[in-house]
Parts: sequence; structure tokens; C-alpha cells
Amino acid sequence: MSLRDFLSKQFIDVIDWVEPQDGVLAYRYPMQDREIQNGGKLTVRDSQMAVFVNEGRVGDVFGPGLYTLNTHTLPILTYIMNWDKAFQSPFKSDVYFFITRLQTNQHWGTQNPITIRDKEFGAVRLRAFGIYAYHLADAKVFYTKVSGTRDTYRVEDLEGQLRNTIVGRITDTFAGSQVPFLDMAANQVALSEKISGQLKPAFTDLGLVLDSFVVENLSLPDELQKILDQRIGMNMVGDMGRYTQYQVAQSIPVAAANEGGGAAGVGVGLGAGMAMGQAMMDAIQKGSARSGPEGGAPAAGGAMAADAKFCLNCGKSIPKVSKFCPNCGQAQP
Repeated sequence: MSLRDFLSKQFIDVIDWVEPQDGVLAYRYPMQDREIQNGGKLTVRDSQMAVFVNEGRVGDVFGPGLYTLNTHTLPILTYIMNWDKAFQSPFKSDVYFFITRLQTNQHWGTQNPITIRDKEFGAVRLRAFGIYAYHLADAKVFYTKVSGTRDTYRVEDLEGQLRNTIVGRITDTFAGSQVPFLDMAANQVALSEKISGQLKPAFTDLGLVLDSFVVENLSLPDELQKILDQRIGMNMVGDMGRYTQYQVAQSIPVAAANEGGGAAGVGVGLGAGMAMGQAMMDAIQKGSARSGPEGGAPAAGGAMAADAKFCLNCGKSIPKVSKFCPNCGQAQP
């Protein structure tokens, strides 16, 4: 061994690590050729865990605190390595730090709409998105199943796996709930709790704990949303006859204020259409009332229609030569 190699081979007396930035889940302490000195110090801060690994086998796991490394603080690792001389010589071992603080504001969403069978609308395609938060709870499981021997394992490295797991569970929840879309959208808190309960075992299997899960929005694709908006509008309108009358009544003052203009023409057209429709309905009802058992129709109907016109305001039939409506007093053209 050269003098340079000897000088570079130093003993580690203190092992500690401070998280340099957000988004780190696991970090391997840089050992290189250095050896951990017996009696050295290990500092594990709050929101951290430390794991000693020897030859690929997980040894001891340490929570927050200050430790003196000896046979008392490393019982499992000492047994694995079978050191002699009562652990008097330096030793080599990989040391991994794991971040256990809460990883907040993690976003999830359906990249493509989920097709489900809805009781009210039939088959629909549904979109959903929200946020969730988790933390690392079992460093040994996480090291064994997820991070492995990588120097650094970040939150973004796990993001795709968690997001796909969430979307898969959501698909199963929507398909098995038999709850109409409108009811799901109105009870997002209860829906979030149900999905969270189904997701927690999947997180635990990776050494994680799901702390919160929120469904922020449920929506339909644009083309389906337009159809839903039309249906809601129709339900809000209710009686189409009254709605049409209301529209006509609203257009009359506009027509009067713009006499001779385009708006007047539109108002007159709407009024005439409304009057004609009302007159037709009245004629049908009167004809049905006067029809005898044999289905006869009233006579002279054609003559009456030839000598009559309809009021643009109330829609009643009036003599063709009348300048004012005898029913409402509205001037007639």
C-alpha cells in the first residue's frame, strides 16, 4: 500500500447527514474505502432513520438519537459479521439514511378518462384528480423493496408507481360503488375516505404510510359535460310553455323601444309565433270539448279563421279589422 493510499484510508469517527433539499427519501452515506472506527458516533436527527447494511444484508436500524457504535449498539450487525477481538478493529458497512417526514402536496390524476357504468347516465367516462401525503415508516422494507443500493432515491422516482396504484384503486372503487356520478361528485369527502382505506395496504407494502388523501374534483370529458349542462338547463326550465311565454314577454318591451328596427321584427315574430301557437292550442281544446260522441267538429271554423287575426300581446283571436285588442287593449297593426 502506497503512502497516498494509506493517508486516504481514514477512519470515520462521526456519521451524520443533513437533508440538502426537498424530495429525498433515501441516501447512502459515502463510505468509499473509509472504515467506521469502533466507538464512533452516529447522529440520527428527527425525521430520519439510519440503516446499516453489510454485504447486501440489512443489519441494524436506528431511529432519531446519538449513538456510540459498539457491540451494544450494533448487536445484529456484530452477529452477522462475527467479529473477533470484541469488536476492537474498524469495520466497513454501508450506511443509509432515510427521510421519515411527511411528503406533502403529492398530486395524482387520471391521465385518461375512466369508463364506468352509471345508474343514471349509463356508461360514462370520468376524470378525477387530487392530492395526497405520505411518509416513510419502515426503512428496512423500503430498502428491500424499493430503494435498494442506489446512492439517492427521490420522491419523484416513486411518484409514477404511487400514482398508477391510486388510479387503479379508484377505478375499482368507482366500478364497484354503484353510486351515480352526481352523488359521487356531491360527496367527495366520503369518497376520499373510502379510497384512502383501500390504498393504505398498498402503501404499507412499500414501507410507507398514507396520511391523507383528497379527491379535489370529479368531472366528465368536455363533450359529455356539455350534454349534462343541457340536461341541467332543461330541468331548471321546467314548464316549457311558461318559459316561452316569459321569453315573449321579455321581447315585447325591446321591440317597442326599437320600433322599425331589427329587434322589433324579432319581437313581432316571437309574438306572432306565440299567439299562433296559443290559438292553435285553444282551437284544439275547444274542438275537443264541442265534439260529440260521434266525433263531429264545429261548423264555420274556416269562415271564422278568414275574418280573424291574433293579438300580438295576449294571443287571443280578434276581428281582422280591429285596431285594438278587446281583451287586453293592445294596439294592433
